[in-house]
Amino acid sequence: MVKTSLGGVGILPAGALGMSFFYHLTYQLQRIDDQVFFLERTGAISAKALREQGACCVADAAGIRYLPTADILKTDLPGCYDAGWLPEVLLVCPNPDQLTGVIGNLVQLLERIHQQGQLTVAAMPFPIVVLCSNGIYFQRLRLLFLEKLEESVLFGKLPDLWPDLMPRIVWRILRGVTLQTGVREGSGGAAIYRPGPRSITHVAGGDPLVRQRCCQLLVDRGGWFEQAENDSATHLEFDKAMINLSTNLLGQIYGIDEEGRFTPLTIQDMLRGEQAEEIRELCGWIFRIGQAVKTYGTDEIFEDRLRACMEILRLHQDHVPSSLQWIGLHYSVGTLEPKLTPTEAWLLGPLIRYARGANLEDAAHYLEGLKHRLLHKLQKAACRQNG
Repeated sequence: MVKTSLGGVGILPAGALGMSFFYHLTYQLQRIDDQVFFLERTGAISAKALREQGACCVADAAGIRYLPTADILKTDLPGCYDAGWLPEVLLVCPNPDQLTGVIGNLVQLLERIHQQGQLTVAAMPFPIVVLCSNGIYFQRLRLLFLEKLEESVLFGKLPDLWPDLMPRIVWRILRGVTLQTGVREGSGGAAIYRPGPRSITHVAGGDPLVRQRCCQLLVDRGGWFEQAENDSATHLEFDKAMINLSTNLLGQIYGIDEEGRFTPLTIQDMLRGEQAEEIRELCGWIFRIGQAVKTYGTDEIFEDRLRACMEILRLHQDHVPSSLQWIGLHYSVGTLEPKLTPTEAWLLGPLIRYARGANLEDAAHYLEGLKHRLLHKLQKAACRQNG
């Protein structure tokens, strides 16, 4: 009988963040076994390139390690179930625009489990899913998941999930807001991964007992995972939005000059001069939106949230933010396009919708202005790389 691998941790996919998780969950690559592994994102070109390359290249202070992909990379979710490799915990960390595809795979997995007669309350081999990509999306994706499940029931691919099965399934969808960093140099099979220092991931959403089991399992494997003090995943997402937009979005605006030349700024570079003042302004607008939609309480104080944000930024001041790494990669090979990276799109879009829904037109106008400033700079950079 196919079943979940108790204690197993799957990571999807083998990107910069995923490799950093893998690095620390294997005690800096000292305990590589079948209990921590990567899963393919269904149809991903990058996974095919890694298989063809035959190894992942990981660099740290000790040097360069080549990890055979046959030892650490498995197939996609439905394929892992069929082969008996389904992990107990799945860390999901692709670009945020790829998350909807992962949600579809989760529904396909449940359909496969049902076909095998294992979709029962007593023993349902469905992993604890921790969504770790940047962005403000948890509530919308959970709703999408519910809609797809109901659609599958409608077409007879799943049985009626209410009242017993549906809560148990949805309770296993968690949000992991992480400070873990990592760098990928190059692309495809030739990429070199440089994991960042071990950093905390706060886990919210879902059922408290599921969160507890999830965090304990990951801590036992060497990771730094903690249950969030506030159960609200959206609260965590707003906190992380302050950090991400302060460094990723503003970092692109200040990292591209008026001639289109690109400089990969570190967080330390962003904490100086007019950049620091704009960080305060940006965080202020995010906080106002958060209070308007009840994500932040009326008794919460902006200066406290800003102080917490700045403390985190200073801890990672030598890091080049992920969006700047992405821009730098495409700029260097001449493939940069004047459009938002997935991280900015999945932060700005929801924030603007929240602002308009709360009748905060001044906040929406400010964020739209940032978006236009960024696209203007990206247009200049795209023209220069091709000139």
